[in-house]
Formats: sequence, C-alpha cells, structure tokens
Amino acid sequence: MKDLEETENPGIFIEDSKWGIKFWTKNLIKGKKVYDEKLINDEGTEYREWSTVKSKIGAALAKNICPLNLNEGDFVLYLGAASGTTVSHVSDVIGKKGLIFGIDIAPRVLRQLYFLAHDRKNIVPILADCNKPEEYDYRICKCDFLVQDIAQKAQVQIFLKNLKFLKTGGRGFLAIKARSIDVTKSPIKIFEMVKRQLEEAEVNIVDYMDLEPYEKDHCVFVVEK
Repeated sequence: MKDLEETENPGIFIEDSKWGIKFWTKNLIKGKKVYDEKLINDEGTEYREWSTVKSKIGAALAKNICPLNLNEGDFVLYLGAASGTTVSHVSDVIGKKGLIFGIDIAPRVLRQLYFLAHDRKNIVPILADCNKPEEYDYRICKCDFLVQDIAQKAQVQIFLKNLKFLKTGGRGFLAIKARSIDVTKSPIKIFEMVKRQLEEAEVNIVDYMDLEPYEKDHCVFVVEK
C-alpha cells in the first residue's frame, strides 16, 4: 500500500516516501506499462509512477511548478509528442473523455506513438512539422492545454505560432532546451532572452523555472492565454 495524496493538479498524486517525492497517475490501461515506469496497486486502483528524469512535466512537478490547470476531459495539443512517455501520463489525467493531438515530425518515434494510441484511444498521433501549423490546423480543434517539448532553434517562434489553438483561459507548458537555441551562450542568458520574447509577444507568464538537477540546461514556462 502507498500513501498517495492528490496534488493541486487533479489526477496527479504525490507520495512522500523515505526515498523522496514521487508522482503517480491512475493507469488508464490497467496492467500495461508505457516505458520502464513502476506500477503499484492501492486499494484496487493501479497507478503509474511519473518519472522526474524522463519527462519535463515530471521534473517541473518535482520543482513545485504552479498548478497546470490540466483536468479530466480536457483537449490537449502536444507539440513534440515523440514516443509518448509524457503523453501517456497526460492521457491518464484527461481520461477517456479527453483527447490529445500528439504532433511530431519524426516518423520513427511517431510510429511508437501509434502503437500507444492503439490502446489509449484518447491519443491522436499526427505526423507534421510543428513549425508549420497550417499542415494540421484542419485536423485539430481548440484545446484547453498546450504542451511543447521541441529541441529546435526556433522553439519560441513555434510556440507562439501554435498559441492560436489554445482556448482563452487555457494554459501552455513550454520546455526550453538552451543548447538547441545557441550553444555559445550560457543557459541563463538564453532563458532570460526567451522570457523577454514571450513578454514582447504579450504572453502572460504564470510561472517559470530551470529544471536542474532533473534536466541539464533546460527551463520551463507556464503561460495562460
């Protein structure tokens, strides 16, 4: 038995054990793992451990990020969905009434996301370039939550282009990899530059932080439209 408590984020649970803080989500597909996460059963409910070192949102939770306002039944646009490690936990949180549009440009990793979507019916994999939202704007709808985890130089510009898909009042989670923007500058300078770019675009920043020690040279921003 685990002593789990629901966090400020509905559907995300915390365990304060002698090995440290751990986060869990209720497994949407009972008995099935997505990566190498642990499964536990607590009073008949199965939970999956949300890795803090393999997921930017997992790391942000460990750093006590502000409430994400991600809820059951939400529609989510996930840019840089990859093979679905973090997508799977978002899938747990939004449940069967929610939907994730998972977009990635790499066919190899998206193939794995297709396999994941075979079991998790709330995931829609889309092969497209996130820098060209016109490639998929006719295939998705307005969303309650936007996640971006893309290691490209134009990370900020891609995020700003896709904000049009976020509903008013919805929140966005932007993960920034400093070395992908400019390897010659210090990550702190890059993070400050990104913050200025978002402010100049009149994006409402709710919270932001670096992800050390979970992710090197990364920071995340939570914004609200």
